Amino acid sequence: MRTEAPLARTAAALLAAGLLISGCSGGSSPDPSAQSSLDGADRDALETYYAQQLKWRECGVPGFECATLKAPLDYAQPDEGEIKLAVSRKKATGPGKRIGSLMVNPGGPGGSAIQYLQAYAALAYPAPVRARYDMVGMDPRGVARSEPVECLDDKQMDAYTQTDVTPDDAREQDQLVAAYKEFSQGCEKRSARILPHVSTVDAARDMDLLREVLGDEKLHYVGASYGTFLGATYADLFPDKTGRLVLDGAMDPSLPAEQLNLDQTAGFETAFQAFAEDCAKQADCPLGTTSAEDAGRRLSAFFKELDAQPLKADDRELGESLATTGVIAAMYDEGAWPQLRDALTSAMKDKDGSGLLLLSDSYYEREPDGKYGNIMFANAAVNCLDLPAAFTSPDAVEEKESDFAKASPVFGEGLAWAGLTCAYWPEKATGEAHRIEADGAAPLLVVGTTRDPATPYKWAESLADQLASGTLLTYDGDGHTAYGRGSDCIDTAINRYLIEGKVPEGGKRC
Repeated sequence: MRTEAPLARTAAALLAAGLLISGCSGGSSPDPSAQSSLDGADRDALETYYAQQLKWRECGVPGFECATLKAPLDYAQPDEGEIKLAVSRKKATGPGKRIGSLMVNPGGPGGSAIQYLQAYAALAYPAPVRARYDMVGMDPRGVARSEPVECLDDKQMDAYTQTDVTPDDAREQDQLVAAYKEFSQGCEKRSARILPHVSTVDAARDMDLLREVLGDEKLHYVGASYGTFLGATYADLFPDKTGRLVLDGAMDPSLPAEQLNLDQTAGFETAFQAFAEDCAKQADCPLGTTSAEDAGRRLSAFFKELDAQPLKADDRELGESLATTGVIAAMYDEGAWPQLRDALTSAMKDKDGSGLLLLSDSYYEREPDGKYGNIMFANAAVNCLDLPAAFTSPDAVEEKESDFAKASPVFGEGLAWAGLTCAYWPEKATGEAHRIEADGAAPLLVVGTTRDPATPYKWAESLADQLASGTLLTYDGDGHTAYGRGSDCIDTAINRYLIEGKVPEGGKRC
Protein backbone atom coordinates (compact mmCIF):
# COMPACT_ATOMS: atom_id res chain seq x y z
CA MET A 1 0.00 0.00 0.00
CA ARG A 2 1.08 3.49 -0.59
CA THR A 3 2.82 5.14 2.28
CA GLU A 4 2.65 8.87 1.96
CA ALA A 5 1.89 11.84 4.16
CA PRO A 6 -1.37 13.62 3.29
CA LEU A 7 -0.79 16.64 1.10
CA ALA A 8 -3.82 18.40 2.53
CA ARG A 9 -5.38 18.00 5.94
CA THR A 10 -9.03 18.84 5.24
CA ALA A 11 -11.50 16.10 4.50
CA ALA A 12 -12.92 17.97 1.53
CA ALA A 13 -9.52 18.19 -0.13
CA LEU A 14 -7.99 14.84 0.75
CA LEU A 15 -5.29 14.45 -1.89
CA ALA A 16 -3.46 11.20 -1.44
CA ALA A 17 -1.87 9.59 1.39
CA GLY A 18 -0.47 6.28 1.22
CA LEU A 19 -0.27 3.52 -1.37
CA LEU A 20 -1.64 0.04 -1.56
CA ILE A 21 1.43 -2.01 -1.01
CA SER A 22 2.10 -3.51 -4.38
CA GLY A 23 4.93 -5.06 -2.45
CA CYS A 24 5.31 -2.08 -0.14
CA SER A 25 8.80 -0.68 -0.30
CA GLY A 26 10.72 -1.43 2.81
CA GLY A 27 14.28 -2.29 2.01
CA SER A 28 16.67 -1.68 -0.82
CA SER A 29 20.00 -3.09 0.15
CA PRO A 30 22.95 -1.28 -1.41
CA ASP A 31 24.83 -3.77 -3.59
CA PRO A 32 28.59 -3.68 -4.16
CA SER A 33 28.25 -1.51 -7.24
CA ALA A 34 26.16 0.91 -5.23
CA GLN A 35 28.77 1.28 -2.53
CA SER A 36 31.59 1.69 -5.05
CA SER A 37 30.23 5.11 -6.03
CA LEU A 38 31.39 6.40 -2.66
CA ASP A 39 35.09 5.75 -3.11
CA GLY A 40 37.55 8.32 -4.45
CA ALA A 41 37.80 7.01 -8.00
CA ASP A 42 34.08 6.96 -8.59
CA ARG A 43 33.65 10.32 -6.91
CA ASP A 44 36.00 11.65 -9.57
CA ALA A 45 33.71 10.22 -12.25
CA LEU A 46 30.78 12.03 -10.64
CA GLU A 47 32.59 15.32 -10.17
CA THR A 48 30.87 16.98 -13.13
CA TYR A 49 27.53 16.34 -11.45
CA TYR A 50 28.66 17.44 -8.00
CA ALA A 51 30.18 20.64 -9.42
CA GLN A 52 27.14 21.76 -11.42
CA GLN A 53 25.45 25.10 -10.79
CA LEU A 54 21.66 25.28 -10.50
CA LYS A 55 19.92 27.95 -12.55
CA TRP A 56 17.03 29.14 -10.42
CA ARG A 57 13.95 30.65 -12.07
CA GLU A 58 10.45 31.70 -11.11
CA CYS A 59 8.06 28.81 -11.42
CA GLY A 60 4.56 30.26 -11.25
CA VAL A 61 4.00 29.94 -7.50
CA PRO A 62 4.68 33.14 -5.52
CA GLY A 63 7.65 32.83 -3.19
CA PHE A 64 9.06 29.71 -4.83
CA GLU A 65 11.82 29.22 -7.35
CA CYS A 66 12.63 26.15 -9.42
CA ALA A 67 15.66 24.54 -11.05
CA THR A 68 16.77 21.34 -12.75
CA LEU A 69 19.40 19.05 -11.25
CA LYS A 70 21.30 16.70 -13.55
CA ALA A 71 22.20 13.25 -12.25
CA PRO A 72 23.65 10.14 -13.86
CA LEU A 73 20.98 7.72 -15.02
CA ASP A 74 23.14 4.85 -13.78
CA TYR A 75 25.53 5.61 -10.92
CA ALA A 76 27.59 2.53 -11.82
CA GLN A 77 28.16 4.04 -15.28
CA PRO A 78 27.96 7.82 -14.80
CA ASP A 79 29.21 8.56 -18.32
CA GLU A 80 26.40 6.59 -19.98
CA GLY A 81 23.60 9.15 -19.86
CA GLU A 82 21.86 11.49 -17.44
CA ILE A 83 18.48 12.18 -15.93
CA LYS A 84 16.96 15.57 -15.13
CA LEU A 85 15.40 16.08 -11.70
CA ALA A 86 13.01 18.89 -10.81
CA VAL A 87 13.79 20.95 -7.69
CA SER A 88 11.92 23.77 -5.95
CA ARG A 89 12.71 25.87 -2.90
CA LYS A 90 11.39 28.67 -0.72
CA LYS A 91 14.11 30.62 1.00
CA ALA A 92 14.27 31.04 4.75
CA THR A 93 11.98 33.80 5.89
CA GLY A 94 13.82 34.84 9.06
CA PRO A 95 14.19 36.07 11.71
CA GLY A 96 17.21 34.21 12.95
CA LYS A 97 20.36 32.89 11.32
CA ARG A 98 19.79 30.57 8.37
CA ILE A 99 20.74 26.98 9.26
CA GLY A 100 20.78 25.58 5.73
CA SER A 101 18.42 23.69 3.43
CA LEU A 102 15.69 21.40 4.72
CA MET A 103 14.72 18.79 2.15
CA VAL A 104 11.26 17.26 2.44
CA ASN A 105 9.67 14.14 1.00
CA PRO A 106 6.02 13.10 1.52
CA GLY A 107 6.50 9.40 0.80
CA GLY A 108 4.73 7.08 -1.57
CA PRO A 109 6.99 6.08 -3.11
CA GLY A 110 5.75 8.29 -5.91
CA GLY A 111 4.58 11.33 -3.99
CA SER A 112 5.69 14.64 -5.48
CA ALA A 113 8.03 16.44 -3.10
CA ILE A 114 7.54 19.65 -5.06
CA GLN A 115 3.75 19.50 -4.74
CA TYR A 116 4.11 18.67 -1.05
CA LEU A 117 6.52 21.58 -0.57
CA GLN A 118 4.48 24.17 -2.45
CA ALA A 119 1.03 23.11 -1.23
CA TYR A 120 1.83 22.21 2.35
CA ALA A 121 5.33 22.04 3.87
CA ALA A 122 6.59 25.54 3.03
CA LEU A 123 3.28 27.03 4.17
CA ALA A 124 2.21 24.86 7.12
CA TYR A 125 5.39 23.60 8.76
CA PRO A 126 5.87 25.48 12.05
CA ALA A 127 7.06 29.06 11.51
CA PRO A 128 10.31 28.72 13.54
CA VAL A 129 11.51 26.03 11.12
CA ARG A 130 10.53 27.93 7.98
CA ALA A 131 12.33 30.98 9.38
CA ARG A 132 15.68 29.22 9.71
CA TYR A 133 15.74 26.87 6.70
CA ASP A 134 15.43 27.14 2.95
CA MET A 135 12.60 24.68 2.33
CA VAL A 136 13.52 22.37 -0.58
CA GLY A 137 11.68 19.66 -2.47
CA MET A 138 13.01 17.44 -5.27
CA ASP A 139 10.75 15.05 -7.13
CA PRO A 140 12.59 11.72 -7.02
CA ARG A 141 13.58 10.16 -10.31
CA GLY A 142 10.55 8.70 -12.08
CA VAL A 143 8.13 10.87 -10.10
CA ALA A 144 5.93 13.76 -11.28
CA ARG A 145 8.27 16.34 -12.88
CA SER A 146 11.43 14.22 -12.78
CA GLU A 147 11.14 12.14 -15.95
CA PRO A 148 7.99 10.37 -14.71
CA VAL A 149 7.42 6.65 -15.18
CA GLU A 150 4.41 6.05 -17.44
CA CYS A 151 2.50 2.79 -17.77
CA LEU A 152 -1.16 3.09 -18.86
CA ASP A 153 -3.27 5.75 -20.51
CA ASP A 154 -6.20 7.27 -18.63
CA LYS A 155 -8.85 4.89 -19.99
CA GLN A 156 -6.66 1.91 -19.20
CA MET A 157 -6.15 3.25 -15.67
CA ASP A 158 -9.89 3.58 -15.18
CA ALA A 159 -10.22 -0.09 -16.07
CA TYR A 160 -7.24 -1.08 -13.94
CA THR A 161 -8.53 0.62 -10.79
CA GLN A 162 -11.85 -1.18 -11.17
CA THR A 163 -10.28 -4.63 -11.43
CA ASP A 164 -11.74 -7.06 -8.91
CA VAL A 165 -9.02 -7.69 -6.31
CA THR A 166 -11.09 -10.24 -4.35
CA PRO A 167 -11.40 -12.98 -7.00
CA ASP A 168 -14.13 -15.54 -6.33
CA ASP A 169 -13.04 -18.19 -8.83
CA ALA A 170 -10.32 -19.15 -11.32
CA ARG A 171 -11.78 -16.94 -14.03
CA GLU A 172 -11.59 -13.84 -11.83
CA GLN A 173 -8.08 -14.80 -10.72
CA ASP A 174 -7.04 -14.96 -14.38
CA GLN A 175 -8.56 -11.53 -14.98
CA LEU A 176 -6.64 -10.06 -12.05
CA VAL A 177 -3.36 -11.60 -13.18
CA ALA A 178 -4.00 -10.29 -16.71
CA ALA A 179 -4.50 -6.78 -15.29
CA TYR A 180 -1.21 -6.93 -13.35
CA LYS A 181 0.59 -8.19 -16.44
CA GLU A 182 -0.90 -5.46 -18.64
CA PHE A 183 0.19 -2.85 -16.11
CA SER A 184 3.76 -4.18 -15.97
CA GLN A 185 4.02 -4.52 -19.73
CA GLY A 186 2.75 -0.98 -20.16
CA CYS A 187 5.49 0.31 -17.86
CA GLU A 188 8.12 -1.58 -19.82
CA LYS A 189 6.78 -0.29 -23.13
CA ARG A 190 6.58 3.37 -22.09
CA SER A 191 9.43 3.68 -19.56
CA ALA A 192 12.06 1.05 -20.36
CA ARG A 193 14.94 3.56 -20.14
CA ILE A 194 14.29 4.60 -16.57
CA LEU A 195 12.74 1.49 -14.97
CA PRO A 196 16.07 -0.10 -13.89
CA HIS A 197 17.22 3.13 -12.23
CA VAL A 198 14.49 4.30 -9.84
CA SER A 199 15.43 2.42 -6.67
CA THR A 200 15.54 4.10 -3.29
CA VAL A 201 19.33 3.84 -3.33
CA ASP A 202 19.39 5.82 -6.60
CA ALA A 203 17.09 8.47 -5.10
CA ALA A 204 19.26 8.72 -1.96
CA ARG A 205 22.33 9.38 -4.10
CA ASP A 206 20.44 12.09 -5.94
CA MET A 207 19.78 13.71 -2.57
CA ASP A 208 23.50 13.82 -1.87
CA LEU A 209 24.12 15.50 -5.22
CA LEU A 210 21.52 18.12 -4.38
CA ARG A 211 22.94 18.62 -0.90
CA GLU A 212 26.35 19.56 -2.27
CA VAL A 213 25.03 21.60 -5.18
CA LEU A 214 22.99 23.63 -2.67
CA GLY A 215 26.21 24.29 -0.74
CA ASP A 216 25.23 22.37 2.40
CA GLU A 217 27.87 20.47 4.35
CA LYS A 218 25.18 18.26 5.93
CA LEU A 219 21.80 17.07 4.71
CA HIS A 220 18.87 18.17 6.88
CA TYR A 221 15.63 16.41 6.04
CA VAL A 222 12.04 15.64 7.00
CA GLY A 223 10.77 12.45 5.44
CA ALA A 224 7.25 11.16 5.96
CA SER A 225 6.20 7.53 5.59
CA TYR A 226 8.17 5.96 2.72
CA GLY A 227 10.26 9.12 2.96
CA THR A 228 11.61 7.70 6.23
CA PHE A 229 13.08 4.76 4.36
CA LEU A 230 14.58 7.15 1.81
CA GLY A 231 16.10 9.22 4.62
CA ALA A 232 17.41 6.20 6.50
CA THR A 233 18.95 4.88 3.29
CA TYR A 234 20.72 8.21 2.82
CA ALA A 235 22.09 8.07 6.37
CA ASP A 236 23.34 4.53 5.76
CA LEU A 237 25.12 5.51 2.53
CA PHE A 238 26.42 8.90 3.68
CA PRO A 239 26.64 8.90 7.50
CA ASP A 240 29.32 11.60 7.52
CA LYS A 241 27.06 13.92 5.48
CA THR A 242 23.95 13.27 7.58
CA GLY A 243 22.64 16.19 9.62
CA ARG A 244 19.24 16.48 11.31
CA LEU A 245 16.86 13.85 9.92
CA VAL A 246 13.23 13.55 11.03
CA LEU A 247 11.77 10.18 10.02
CA ASP A 248 8.02 10.54 10.63
CA GLY A 249 5.70 7.56 10.18
CA ALA A 250 8.64 5.21 9.96
CA MET A 251 9.04 2.10 7.85
CA ASP A 252 10.97 -1.00 8.91
CA PRO A 253 13.60 -1.86 6.26
CA SER A 254 14.36 -5.23 7.85
CA LEU A 255 11.04 -6.81 6.80
CA PRO A 256 10.37 -8.66 3.53
CA ALA A 257 7.44 -7.54 1.38
CA GLU A 258 5.00 -10.20 2.58
CA GLN A 259 5.47 -9.23 6.25
CA LEU A 260 5.25 -5.52 5.41
CA ASN A 261 1.96 -6.14 3.62
CA LEU A 262 0.61 -8.22 6.50
CA ASP A 263 1.60 -5.64 9.11
CA GLN A 264 0.05 -2.85 7.10
CA THR A 265 -3.14 -4.85 6.67
CA ALA A 266 -3.37 -5.09 10.46
CA GLY A 267 -2.66 -1.35 10.64
CA PHE A 268 -5.62 -0.53 8.44
CA GLU A 269 -7.82 -2.76 10.56
CA THR A 270 -6.70 -0.88 13.68
CA ALA A 271 -7.50 2.42 11.98
CA PHE A 272 -10.88 1.16 10.82
CA GLN A 273 -11.75 0.01 14.33
CA ALA A 274 -10.96 3.51 15.61
CA PHE A 275 -13.14 5.03 12.87
CA ALA A 276 -15.98 2.59 13.59
CA GLU A 277 -15.90 3.35 17.31
CA ASP A 278 -16.10 7.05 16.56
CA CYS A 279 -18.84 6.48 13.98
CA ALA A 280 -20.93 4.49 16.47
CA LYS A 281 -21.11 7.58 18.67
CA GLN A 282 -22.84 9.52 15.88
CA ALA A 283 -26.59 9.18 15.50
CA ASP A 284 -26.29 9.07 11.70
CA CYS A 285 -23.59 6.39 11.49
CA PRO A 286 -24.37 4.25 8.41
CA LEU A 287 -22.54 1.27 9.94
CA GLY A 288 -24.73 1.16 13.03
CA THR A 289 -24.26 2.28 16.61
CA THR A 290 -23.61 -1.03 18.36
CA SER A 291 -19.96 -2.05 18.03
CA ALA A 292 -16.91 -1.78 15.80
CA GLU A 293 -17.19 -5.50 15.03
CA ASP A 294 -20.75 -5.06 13.77
CA ALA A 295 -19.60 -2.07 11.73
CA GLY A 296 -16.97 -4.23 10.05
CA ARG A 297 -19.50 -6.90 9.20
CA ARG A 298 -21.88 -4.32 7.72
CA LEU A 299 -19.12 -2.78 5.61
CA SER A 300 -17.94 -6.19 4.38
CA ALA A 301 -21.50 -7.07 3.41
CA PHE A 302 -21.78 -3.77 1.53
CA PHE A 303 -18.57 -4.50 -0.36
CA LYS A 304 -19.98 -7.90 -1.39
CA GLU A 305 -23.13 -6.22 -2.69
CA LEU A 306 -20.99 -3.92 -4.82
CA ASP A 307 -19.01 -6.91 -6.09
CA ALA A 308 -22.26 -8.33 -7.45
CA GLN A 309 -23.87 -5.05 -8.50
CA PRO A 310 -21.89 -1.78 -8.72
CA LEU A 311 -23.59 1.53 -7.99
CA LYS A 312 -24.01 4.29 -10.50
CA ALA A 313 -21.92 7.36 -9.73
CA ASP A 314 -22.52 10.11 -12.26
CA ASP A 315 -21.24 8.65 -15.55
CA ARG A 316 -19.12 5.99 -13.81
CA GLU A 317 -19.65 2.98 -11.60
CA LEU A 318 -18.60 2.33 -8.01
CA GLY A 319 -17.64 -1.31 -7.60
CA GLU A 320 -16.08 -3.16 -4.68
CA SER A 321 -12.49 -2.23 -5.53
CA LEU A 322 -13.05 1.52 -5.85
CA ALA A 323 -15.27 1.58 -2.75
CA THR A 324 -12.64 -0.24 -0.71
CA THR A 325 -9.97 2.20 -1.90
CA GLY A 326 -12.20 5.12 -0.94
CA VAL A 327 -12.58 3.82 2.60
CA ILE A 328 -8.85 3.13 2.89
CA ALA A 329 -8.01 6.64 1.66
CA ALA A 330 -9.95 8.15 4.56
CA MET A 331 -8.08 6.03 7.09
CA TYR A 332 -4.92 8.13 6.65
CA ASP A 333 -6.36 11.20 8.36
CA GLU A 334 -9.01 11.22 11.09
CA GLY A 335 -10.02 14.63 9.73
CA ALA A 336 -11.52 12.73 6.79
CA TRP A 337 -13.79 10.57 8.97
CA PRO A 338 -16.84 12.86 8.68
CA GLN A 339 -16.42 12.87 4.90
CA LEU A 340 -16.22 9.07 4.89
CA ARG A 341 -19.30 8.82 7.09
CA ASP A 342 -21.24 11.00 4.65
CA ALA A 343 -19.94 9.06 1.66
CA LEU A 344 -20.95 5.72 3.18
CA THR A 345 -24.38 7.08 4.06
CA SER A 346 -24.93 8.22 0.49
CA ALA A 347 -23.75 4.92 -0.94
CA MET A 348 -25.43 2.52 1.49
CA LYS A 349 -28.73 4.32 1.99
CA ASP A 350 -29.19 6.53 -1.06
CA LYS A 351 -27.38 4.32 -3.59
CA ASP A 352 -25.17 7.23 -4.61
CA GLY A 353 -21.53 6.19 -4.95
CA SER A 354 -20.09 9.60 -5.86
CA GLY A 355 -18.74 10.35 -2.37
CA LEU A 356 -16.70 7.15 -2.15
CA LEU A 357 -15.60 7.65 -5.73
CA LEU A 358 -14.26 11.10 -4.83
CA LEU A 359 -12.18 9.60 -2.02
CA SER A 360 -10.92 6.85 -4.29
CA ASP A 361 -10.00 9.36 -6.99
CA SER A 362 -7.96 11.35 -4.47
CA TYR A 363 -6.00 8.22 -3.66
CA TYR A 364 -5.26 7.46 -7.30
CA GLU A 365 -4.60 11.11 -8.21
CA ARG A 366 -7.42 11.06 -10.76
CA GLU A 367 -8.54 14.54 -11.76
CA PRO A 368 -12.21 15.42 -12.48
CA ASP A 369 -11.42 15.42 -16.20
CA GLY A 370 -10.27 11.81 -15.98
CA LYS A 371 -6.52 12.44 -16.15
CA TYR A 372 -4.24 10.56 -13.77
CA GLY A 373 -1.00 11.58 -12.13
CA ASN A 374 1.87 9.11 -12.24
CA ILE A 375 1.92 8.20 -8.53
CA MET A 376 0.68 4.63 -9.06
CA PHE A 377 3.24 4.03 -11.81
CA ALA A 378 6.16 5.39 -9.81
CA ASN A 379 5.01 3.52 -6.72
CA ALA A 380 5.16 0.16 -8.44
CA ALA A 381 8.42 0.97 -10.21
CA VAL A 382 10.23 1.79 -6.96
CA ASN A 383 8.61 -0.94 -4.87
CA CYS A 384 9.35 -3.67 -7.37
CA LEU A 385 13.04 -2.74 -7.52
CA ASP A 386 13.45 -2.32 -3.78
CA LEU A 387 12.14 -5.72 -2.72
CA PRO A 388 11.29 -9.09 -4.29
CA ALA A 389 7.55 -9.54 -4.78
CA ALA A 390 5.45 -10.44 -1.74
CA PHE A 391 3.86 -13.25 -3.77
CA THR A 392 4.90 -14.78 -7.07
CA SER A 393 1.73 -16.67 -8.02
CA PRO A 394 -2.00 -16.90 -7.25
CA ASP A 395 -1.33 -20.15 -5.39
CA ALA A 396 1.08 -18.31 -3.08
CA VAL A 397 -1.60 -15.71 -2.33
CA GLU A 398 -4.22 -18.35 -1.60
CA GLU A 399 -1.85 -20.08 0.80
CA LYS A 400 -1.54 -16.94 2.94
CA GLU A 401 -4.96 -15.38 2.34
CA SER A 402 -6.33 -16.59 5.68
CA ASP A 403 -3.50 -14.81 7.52
CA PHE A 404 -4.47 -11.53 5.86
CA ALA A 405 -8.18 -12.11 6.55
CA LYS A 406 -7.33 -12.69 10.20
CA ALA A 407 -5.30 -9.46 10.29
CA SER A 408 -8.23 -7.57 8.79
CA PRO A 409 -11.63 -9.16 8.19
CA VAL A 410 -12.60 -6.04 6.22
CA PHE A 411 -9.56 -5.39 4.01
CA GLY A 412 -7.42 -8.54 4.29
CA GLU A 413 -8.44 -10.44 1.16
CA GLY A 414 -7.95 -7.51 -1.19
CA LEU A 415 -4.63 -6.50 0.36
CA ALA A 416 -3.35 -10.05 0.05
CA TRP A 417 -4.01 -10.06 -3.69
CA ALA A 418 -2.43 -6.60 -4.03
CA GLY A 419 0.85 -8.26 -3.02
CA LEU A 420 0.94 -10.00 -6.41
CA THR A 421 1.62 -6.80 -8.37
CA CYS A 422 5.42 -7.15 -8.53
CA ALA A 423 5.28 -10.81 -9.56
CA TYR A 424 5.18 -9.82 -13.22
CA TRP A 425 7.52 -6.83 -13.14
CA PRO A 426 9.93 -6.59 -16.09
CA GLU A 427 12.94 -5.66 -13.91
CA LYS A 428 14.45 -7.94 -11.29
CA ALA A 429 14.53 -6.52 -7.77
CA THR A 430 17.91 -5.02 -6.89
CA GLY A 431 17.25 -4.64 -3.16
CA GLU A 432 16.44 -6.94 -0.28
CA ALA A 433 15.20 -6.60 3.28
CA HIS A 434 17.99 -5.55 5.64
CA ARG A 435 18.65 -3.68 8.85
CA ILE A 436 19.76 -0.07 8.59
CA GLU A 437 22.16 1.09 11.30
CA ALA A 438 23.73 4.21 9.72
CA ASP A 439 26.68 3.87 12.06
CA GLY A 440 28.48 7.19 12.44
CA ALA A 441 25.49 9.39 11.59
CA ALA A 442 24.46 12.31 13.79
CA PRO A 443 21.47 11.78 16.13
CA LEU A 444 18.37 10.81 14.13
CA LEU A 445 14.77 11.35 15.22
CA VAL A 446 12.21 8.62 14.47
CA VAL A 447 8.52 9.46 14.97
CA GLY A 448 5.73 6.90 15.32
CA THR A 449 1.95 7.24 15.72
CA THR A 450 0.30 4.52 17.80
CA ARG A 451 -2.71 3.97 15.51
CA ASP A 452 -1.06 4.82 12.20
CA PRO A 453 -2.80 2.77 9.46
CA ALA A 454 -0.09 2.79 6.78
CA THR A 455 3.10 2.56 8.85
CA PRO A 456 2.27 0.62 12.03
CA TYR A 457 3.80 1.92 15.22
CA LYS A 458 5.96 -1.14 15.72
CA TRP A 459 7.85 -0.21 12.54
CA ALA A 460 8.93 3.05 14.17
CA GLU A 461 10.03 1.15 17.27
CA SER A 462 12.06 -1.22 15.12
CA LEU A 463 13.73 1.48 13.01
CA ALA A 464 14.68 3.53 16.07
CA ASP A 465 16.21 0.39 17.57
CA GLN A 466 18.15 -0.43 14.39
CA LEU A 467 19.67 3.02 13.90
CA ALA A 468 22.87 3.44 15.88
CA SER A 469 21.92 7.03 16.74
CA GLY A 470 18.11 6.73 16.57
CA THR A 471 15.72 8.19 19.15
CA LEU A 472 11.99 7.38 19.15
CA LEU A 473 9.31 10.05 19.65
CA THR A 474 5.78 8.68 20.07
CA TYR A 475 2.43 10.27 19.24
CA ASP A 476 -0.48 8.51 20.95
CA GLY A 477 -3.16 9.15 18.35
CA ASP A 478 -4.83 8.37 15.03
CA GLY A 479 -3.88 9.04 11.44
CA HIS A 480 -0.76 8.76 9.35
CA THR A 481 2.37 10.66 10.54
CA ALA A 482 2.48 13.23 13.35
CA TYR A 483 4.43 16.39 12.51
CA GLY A 484 2.34 19.44 11.76
CA ARG A 485 -0.93 17.67 12.55
CA GLY A 486 -2.01 19.63 15.58
CA SER A 487 0.04 18.22 18.46
CA ASP A 488 1.99 21.02 20.15
CA CYS A 489 3.97 18.39 22.03
CA ILE A 490 5.14 16.69 18.84
CA ASP A 491 5.81 19.92 16.96
CA THR A 492 7.78 21.44 19.84
CA ALA A 493 10.01 18.38 20.14
CA ILE A 494 10.68 18.21 16.39
CA ASN A 495 11.20 21.98 16.09
CA ARG A 496 13.80 21.91 18.85
CA TYR A 497 15.61 19.07 17.12
CA LEU A 498 15.62 20.82 13.75
CA ILE A 499 16.68 24.19 15.14
CA GLU A 500 18.98 23.20 18.01
CA GLY A 501 19.97 19.65 17.05
CA LYS A 502 18.71 18.28 20.36
CA VAL A 503 16.69 15.05 20.30
CA PRO A 504 14.02 14.57 22.98
CA GLU A 505 14.66 12.14 25.77
CA GLY A 506 14.26 8.56 24.60
CA GLY A 507 10.77 7.23 25.20
CA LYS A 508 9.06 10.64 25.05
CA ARG A 509 5.31 10.30 24.33
CA CYS A 510 2.81 12.93 23.32
